[in-house]
Amino acid sequence: MALHPVVEQVTNRIIKRSRASRQAYLAHLDAARVKGVQRSVLACTNLAHGFAAFPANDKLKLREAKQPSVAIVSSYNDMLSAHQPYEAYPKVIKDAVREVGAVAQFAGGVPAMCDGVTQGQPGMELSLFSRDTIAMSTAIALSHNMFDASLYLGICDKIVPGLLIGALHFGHIPGIFVPGGPMATGISNKEKAAVRQRYAKGEATREELLEGEAKAYHSAGTCTFYGTANSNQMLMEMMGLHLPGAAFVHPDTPLREALTRAAAQHAVKISQQGGEYMPIGHIVDEKCIVNAIAALHATGGSTNHTLHLVAIARAAGIVIDWNDFDELSKVVPLLTRVYPNGDADVNYFQAAGGPTFVIRELLDAGLVHDDVNTILGRGLRNHCKEPFLDGDKVVWRDLPEQSGDESVLRKHTNPFSDNGGLILVQGNLGRAVMKISAVKKEHHIVEAPALTFDSQEDFMHAYKAGKLNRDFVAVIRFQGPRANGMPELHALTPALANLQDSGYHVAMVTDGRMSGASGKVPAAIHVSPEILAGGPLGLVRDGDIIRVDATQGTLDALVPEDVWAARKMATADLSSGHIGMGRELFDVFRKSVSAAEEGAAHFPLPSPIDTTVPLHEGTDSGEIMPGSDEDFLFRKSTAK
Repeated sequence: MALHPVVEQVTNRIIKRSRASRQAYLAHLDAARVKGVQRSVLACTNLAHGFAAFPANDKLKLREAKQPSVAIVSSYNDMLSAHQPYEAYPKVIKDAVREVGAVAQFAGGVPAMCDGVTQGQPGMELSLFSRDTIAMSTAIALSHNMFDASLYLGICDKIVPGLLIGALHFGHIPGIFVPGGPMATGISNKEKAAVRQRYAKGEATREELLEGEAKAYHSAGTCTFYGTANSNQMLMEMMGLHLPGAAFVHPDTPLREALTRAAAQHAVKISQQGGEYMPIGHIVDEKCIVNAIAALHATGGSTNHTLHLVAIARAAGIVIDWNDFDELSKVVPLLTRVYPNGDADVNYFQAAGGPTFVIRELLDAGLVHDDVNTILGRGLRNHCKEPFLDGDKVVWRDLPEQSGDESVLRKHTNPFSDNGGLILVQGNLGRAVMKISAVKKEHHIVEAPALTFDSQEDFMHAYKAGKLNRDFVAVIRFQGPRANGMPELHALTPALANLQDSGYHVAMVTDGRMSGASGKVPAAIHVSPEILAGGPLGLVRDGDIIRVDATQGTLDALVPEDVWAARKMATADLSSGHIGMGRELFDVFRKSVSAAEEGAAHFPLPSPIDTTVPLHEGTDSGEIMPGSDEDFLFRKSTAK
């Protein structure tokens, strides 16, 4: 199928927009690559430190500087269910890599915080900034310059984006992402949502709420709803950074271990010494990013990726914005119904065909690029297979033609919706994103008086006092990255849902975030610019009529222009939210963060470097690769 003209148009625009920074990025990659193993540039003292504690056979391989060394960068901790399974991975990986004659080293750990634990708590104000902290931690792990390939162990909200941003700053090194898989299905998401709403009404006790939550989140593995964590896994599949079908295989199963072993050995294969060199910086290009956006739309994925994908792209010298998301959303159909966009969880999604089915359908519809690099080489079609065990080895087979459950997953010829349900809204209140795939059509337009709140706590106090039984648009202010780290406001969802269920016309407008579980209440989020950057949300007053229109893509305060122009910006004392729970340590982040539409990040786009000066002065820097993806592919083909 020919590529859809809108996909082609958006891709070409991104390529043109990104030309200078992408070329600079590729030049960085070329300057960092050396002939032979990376550790060959180290002085003897450096190298001796690097292998001092290793077993004799591994030490000998590292000393000879011929066989590749694979870095393990892990987000393991045993408090978080998604990351607890990673405890056993390093041994499995090291053994698997030894079998193919190479060495794996645990290069470093990165922090992993859970938005489920910090939701509605002060710690949530560190959540978004943890992504860039993870990127820097990844860089520290790889900074020893010992490694020829990397395995990245991470799953959840900020962890995968942070790992990938860090990996792209070492883009000359091949990298594979290694998932851990979801927990088994607990109580239904419908039951979970119901008990939360009853608790918000005061109709359920804390004990009843905790019992429901414990039945939903009950074992090792990722949460099973389709929030940011599982959106991450879908995107890693679409971007060609997983082995095919690896995302949603349960922890502690023979197939999961076989996939981990296969990923470890494949990392050796795609190192320079393995003969199929495929650096991660030449996988994540403009077409790869467009494919990721399309996958996000096709699956009703997390709104958080309107931040994370922007930041990931910028790390590779690629500039995207919310117009790109919006235009692609209009042509990419919704192929899945997974909670919060339906009743099923990711285990049902996997059983029905999973991510590889989505990839095939989008390829067949001409909505994603096949001519991309992946960890398997050239061509995304290689990732349209599902894994099975053959003895203790993993093999891949073609997918069934039909979905295993059309209430969960459909072909592109029979979608749930003709668009992805993630849209850009803009007007005199700024630019924002809305996820409407779970919002009923009768709620796509809300026009009601504004009620302003300077914190989610203020909103909940008003709700519990019975002051919100009316039509209104909740304007939750001072929630942007400069103000308080841009926390998720998912804790407000049950209260807003109750008010909507009671027949009131309600919506939310905020410069903060909602979680990947954004639900049935219309919410214009990530409003940019935020108030502390001069954003017009600070001009809203109680009683102003706000129109949130998802059908026309508008976001306006219906206030006379002369009145609007005469207003002064609202102010708030935010100092109490900058102290405690470690928030004072992130003051520099709040002061230096970019706008939401720029990824709410802290790292500049790549800039040109003088490639005539060797990166490793006094050493043989070896073959320097030219500065384009096309030349990279040409050299790969002529080298065989």
